[in-house]
Amino acid sequence: MNVLISGAGIAGTALAYWLRRHGCTPTVVERAPAIREGGYKIDIRGAALEVITRMGLLEAVRRERTDVRGGSIVNAAGRRVASMDGDTFGGRTGEDAEILRGDLNRLIYDLTRDEVDYLFDDAIASLTDGPDGVDVVFDSGRKARYDVVVGADGLHSHTRALAFGPEERFVHDMGYYVSIFSVPNHLGLDRWELTYVGAGRTALTYSTAKDTGAKAMFLFTADGEAFDRRDRAQQQRRLADAYKDEGWEVPELLRGMADAQDFYFDTLSQVRMDRWSTGRVTLVGDAAYCASPASGQGTSLALVGAYVLAGELASADGDHAKGFDRYESELRHFAEENQKLGPKNIRQMVMGSRAQVWFAMTMLSLMARLPGKDRLAAKVVEPIHRAATAISLKSYER
Repeated sequence: MNVLISGAGIAGTALAYWLRRHGCTPTVVERAPAIREGGYKIDIRGAALEVITRMGLLEAVRRERTDVRGGSIVNAAGRRVASMDGDTFGGRTGEDAEILRGDLNRLIYDLTRDEVDYLFDDAIASLTDGPDGVDVVFDSGRKARYDVVVGADGLHSHTRALAFGPEERFVHDMGYYVSIFSVPNHLGLDRWELTYVGAGRTALTYSTAKDTGAKAMFLFTADGEAFDRRDRAQQQRRLADAYKDEGWEVPELLRGMADAQDFYFDTLSQVRMDRWSTGRVTLVGDAAYCASPASGQGTSLALVGAYVLAGELASADGDHAKGFDRYESELRHFAEENQKLGPKNIRQMVMGSRAQVWFAMTMLSLMARLPGKDRLAAKVVEPIHRAATAISLKSYER
């Protein structure tokens, strides 16, 4: 099977790996000139950890871990209201692993670069889906036919738009904005995370073992006004306006966005679709079932989705329709369970009023001094791990 994958993120590179392992011929097209480095820290849990193990990458992932030692909640004056170890703060237990997104992407890419054709600095311009294959025209002018095309190109998937229609039908705004970018480590953080919570506004910064600087992240209630995803200056003005009256280190963190090469700003959104495939085109990862960064499960969904899609296509012996149906049947429950985490988590991450902030800070301060606090923390992370293990992975090896 000759498969074109649009997008060289984690979903795309993982899918290329598994397809090649099953004897298919994947080609990956990526708009960027190279694999994207850096990025935010991400967690690998449950079924996704098993996928990483089956790829032979577990030890490499452990070597690349962020090694964040802990985190603290701070108030406007900078006082640490509560502190926890890194795993508790990040909702991790057992063998769960935390790694920078770019590091994981590079590890998977390195597994595939010698066996998979990567077309960087290019993208799909048009698709013509027919009975014998999908005719693709690229931005570069190159033309080719593929048995199957897979959109692994994220929340704002161009492949999805070409094959299924405008994103307004599938992308559901959760009512919040998220912004992430690199900043100087002016607080001298040593593998530590600090989180400040205001009314409708949360800001955090952290350092990792892999980065001499720091990252800043902002989560805040959306104002309902549209913004231009290509207008960085407009996005930065909106972020600055939203946090102009906040205390702590927020003003200093905001100053860092002017020089940040990796500035990111978007709505917190989910993708919900009745079908992930049409004809010979299907979707994987955020393009099909984005759970939003608030879920903490985007990377896990990408890894598990890629594994299942490749396995079911291979098991279908060239019958792409059967493979797509089995992929959706096998993965749908897992995707939906992980999507449920997004709305629940964001309400805990961004408080709606000053009274809620005060109550949450008081409870956190008390919890830190209570006996049995570890059991309380375990109950908090239980829904994440229940969703992360909501699938039994088949073995597709022959």
